[in-house]
Order: sequence, then C-alpha cells, then structure tokens
Amino acid sequence: MRTATLVPKLTDGVTVYLVLNDFGPLGRAYVETDEAKASERDVISDISSGQHSKPIRVVAFNTSEGWSRDVTEDIAEALLERDASENDLSQSAKTFFGRVLNTAT
Repeated sequence: MRTATLVPKLTDGVTVYLVLNDFGPLGRAYVETDEAKASERDVISDISSGQHSKPIRVVAFNTSEGWSRDVTEDIAEALLERDASENDLSQSAKTFFGRVLNTAT
C-alpha cells in the first residue's frame, strides 16, 4: 500500500523559508508560499515590498538535511542592510526589523 507524505518532494539540499504573519483579529498564520518562491531571497523581497502586513517570525527548514531553525534575526539584519543601501523598504518591513533588532524605525 502506498502512502502519501506530508512533506513535498523537494530537490535535495533545498532550504525553505516560511513567514509567520499577524493578521490581527484573524490571528497568526504561516503564509502560504509557492514552492518556487520560498527562498531566503524571495522572503526578504516579499517582506521589504510589504507583501506581509505584519511579519512576526521567519522559520527555515531543510528536510533532506533534517534541520529547522528560527532565522528571524538573520532576515531582519538583511532587511536593515537593504534599507541602509537602497532605502526602499515598506513601513511593515521597517517595523519588523525595528522590533526584532530593537532599533528605532
């Protein structure tokens, strides 16, 4: 008998990044993400452009390597660097890195 796996079959070594967003009265949820758009670069781009209204946490995992970790601070630092160099971040991105890194926005 064949059973379905809950984990999608990804190319070996792929690290997936998911954003926990606060939807206010609706609560918090990990944002549904297309498999091809779940990279670190895509998450940074999505947060910087304001696609996440109130990002709370970013989690990365790699099932082929058997690990997961909270990468919220790493993403916030990348956003802070992007803001310093490009100054094009959404207000929600500035609020996110300000909260995570305890900096004024």
